[in-house]
Amino acid sequence: MRAVLFTEPGTATTAEVPDPRPAPGEVVVEVASCGLCGTDMHILDGELPSSRYPLVPGHELTGKVVALGAGVTTPVVGTRVAVDPNMPCGACHYCRIGRGNLCDDYSAIGVTRDGGFAELVAVPARCCYTLPHTLSAAAAGLVEPLSCAVHALNRLPRRPAEHYLIYGAGTMGLMMAAVVRDAGAASVSVVDPNEDRLLFAKSFAADAIATDSAAFDRPQGFEVVIDATGVIAAIEDGLGRVRKGGTFLQFGVADPARTAAFSPFRVYNSEIDIIGSMAVHNSFQPAVDLLTSGLTLDPLVSDVFGLDRFDDAVAAFRSGTGRKIHIAPVGI
Repeated sequence: MRAVLFTEPGTATTAEVPDPRPAPGEVVVEVASCGLCGTDMHILDGELPSSRYPLVPGHELTGKVVALGAGVTTPVVGTRVAVDPNMPCGACHYCRIGRGNLCDDYSAIGVTRDGGFAELVAVPARCCYTLPHTLSAAAAGLVEPLSCAVHALNRLPRRPAEHYLIYGAGTMGLMMAAVVRDAGAASVSVVDPNEDRLLFAKSFAADAIATDSAAFDRPQGFEVVIDATGVIAAIEDGLGRVRKGGTFLQFGVADPARTAAFSPFRVYNSEIDIIGSMAVHNSFQPAVDLLTSGLTLDPLVSDVFGLDRFDDAVAAFRSGTGRKIHIAPVGI
């Protein structure tokens, strides 16, 4: 089969590799679509210590089951599925207290084992979630990132009719805007230095947009502020935009070596809640249910590339043009 292969940090190639064989409890999925994510860039650049090389990357995958390993009765061959790439160990302290996304021995499809930038991939059957054939290809490929947004939403107080400020009009910021709007936000404001992305945000899910948060007319601040950038300057600014009794959600992935400055006195004196949200936790099926019940995210997908154009996909991602980029291993 054909697959994208990260042979070492900084080197990606499309190559012929052996077809995967399903181990007991696994299925083989013919990959229809797999999203390109910032995590893939960190792996390509050698910035994710848990990764190994050579590696077939890609963890936002969807496709069709084409083979079953021993002991698998469901999903059956022909089932359309989205694949949860996360594989907590099940034995560490955090797994045992029901916090598998914080697992001490975490592994993941496309990160620590071969993933979805390939025509075929072997995955645990338990990681497969059935999708209706009526769901669009674009929506099917967004289940995994949407599940991250759903987990983030579940971390918030979720009080009705509150005003939200979101830093970042990239895919995840836009997805968070759509999710909080669907959950009953009174208003959603989005700040980003990229004016083209802001214009799309306004047409997609934002009530107000700005390149500088000072432009928003909310002197008392926002009930909920969400960072979807990981940029320290945005985080520091966002912490200052939370109203008394409000919540700041750290959703973007920051450089682990960086720190942000804030006023502990203000956090104390204004009773500000600071919350983190990491990856997926009991949120994959709810993400499928949201998409199948009418949440429309298809416009987030701006580009689809075949395996042979993976370098073009990476260039488009790094340039910041467009929105969500999908790789389609079969059919393009």
